Amino acid sequence: MTFISSILYIIILLNTFAAIVTVFREPREIAATWGWLIVLVMLPVIGFIIYFFFGRRIRKKRIFNLRAQETVGLQELVEQQQRDLAYTKEKIGPAKFRFKNPYQEDLASFFLEADDAIITENNDVEMFLDGEEKFNRLKGDIKNAKHHIHMLYYIFNQDEIGEEIMQLLIDKAQQGVEVLVIYDALGSRKTRNTFWKRLHEAGGQSVAFFGYTLGFINWRINYRNHRKIVVIDGKIGYIGGFNVGDEYLGKGSLGAWRDTHLRIVGDAVYSMQSRFFVDWNAAVKEEQRREFIPEYFPLTKAKGDNTIQIVSTGPDSDVQKIKFGLVKMILMAKKSVWIQTPYFIPDETVQEALSIAAMSGVDVRVMIPCKPDHPVVYRATEYYSSQLLNSGVKIYVYQNGFLHAKTMVVDGEMATVGTSNFDMRSFRLNFEVNAFVFNEQFAKQVEEDFMNDLKNCTIANEKYFEKQDRWKRFKQKFSRLFAPIL
Repeated sequence: MTFISSILYIIILLNTFAAIVTVFREPREIAATWGWLIVLVMLPVIGFIIYFFFGRRIRKKRIFNLRAQETVGLQELVEQQQRDLAYTKEKIGPAKFRFKNPYQEDLASFFLEADDAIITENNDVEMFLDGEEKFNRLKGDIKNAKHHIHMLYYIFNQDEIGEEIMQLLIDKAQQGVEVLVIYDALGSRKTRNTFWKRLHEAGGQSVAFFGYTLGFINWRINYRNHRKIVVIDGKIGYIGGFNVGDEYLGKGSLGAWRDTHLRIVGDAVYSMQSRFFVDWNAAVKEEQRREFIPEYFPLTKAKGDNTIQIVSTGPDSDVQKIKFGLVKMILMAKKSVWIQTPYFIPDETVQEALSIAAMSGVDVRVMIPCKPDHPVVYRATEYYSSQLLNSGVKIYVYQNGFLHAKTMVVDGEMATVGTSNFDMRSFRLNFEVNAFVFNEQFAKQVEEDFMNDLKNCTIANEKYFEKQDRWKRFKQKFSRLFAPIL
């Protein structure tokens, strides 16, 4: 027994030492550091297997490759807009952009500085809440494409809608239209290589973002490209929550699917195009990279009223740009902050911002789904939702299927729609992209859709959580321990 005890003691010491070395050898936020220490120490050996898949950072070489990709075609315009905003603040000449107040100007200035997110005006925007409508519109635009189709999706499934979209892409490639597709290797793991081979044989190209390192095995669970971008002929752009898969049409195990997606015509498409090329050039071999040509950035004649910035974030940057933008919007709110998100796992900064707003008299509402697609993540979502009740934040649980929309609207004046969830994974670990729309009419539409969804919601007040059994409340508190690494 003494010998066995000694062996176990040595194993525990070695495991603890290895855990400390593993976690502290790379810079992390304190919460994430403690989260991984708990996993590695409490789960000897198994914890390291989990870390191997979930915890490893991006190699410095890969980060350098991502950062080295310039925003194609837009740098001079970014510098000019920075000067224009500075002149506006200094009251040198008339204002160049249609912002309603200085707070919006400050937000736009931050995105320009942090992400080279150009300010685009006169954009037409069409919003889709239903998968059938979104895909029907997309299919029509693909059929009408003349020069190029550039597509980036986290999930591109080989199912009914996936096959339908693929056949359209093959047809256009055979007609001489440039077809480029980026898909995330983990998100699209169920899609076979033969599926993409058909596109290649037709003259199109595809690439897996952070692809497989050993056969069909992908060792990296984190740091995924969660963006959804489509650019057609440099004139039409799609951005939002829908991936390509039958479940997004309500045909999966989660039933009806409620999401939000935008179709944009106007200069904002330039930013989406540039973002696509950054990801494309980082993922492909050097001979496959694309450079600026006028056909990728054609002049458009859109006459809409929407001022838009396309903002991206990811682990290749030290600045959590979308999160900072969301926090700034929350703190500038005077009347209301309404949020829809399938995963609500805010870090301390976001929690404090929401609490400050609510305790200052701002109407803060958060809508979450009634069912999980990831059980641990959902229990953590419930936990953080319950914690904000004391601050006056109102929590609503959507009952009509699965809520996957990622939206926030502030004061009925500006809104954001995109791929970023209100969780630490989207803020820190994934590559995301959001459209920030400065337009009162659009913001009112987002508010109206929110109000319609409230008809299918249950309010999650203190009694709602008190009625839950002890086992469920334990799972919520336990899941919360892993929040920084979920």
